Amino acid sequence: MSIWEKYRGLAPRTRVLLGVGIMAYAGIGLLLSDKAEEKFGMVPSEEDKERLSRVIPKVRVIEHDDVVPSTNR
Repeated sequence: MSIWEKYRGLAPRTRVLLGVGIMAYAGIGLLLSDKAEEKFGMVPSEEDKERLSRVIPKVRVIEHDDVVPSTNR
């Protein structure tokens, strides 16, 4: 019996509570991760932020005058 089948075998209320519990656990993790970074001294410096911004790809929009409009068929 797979995990999915076991999950589907649970009562609907239990599945809802399980889903809400997982979302709450993830939300608490997101909220506490910033505090943990500060506590362990892992806050990025301005230099780190600058280096990161240099390696993130930039999106450039190029406009063409000869664009053919699509036809709906």
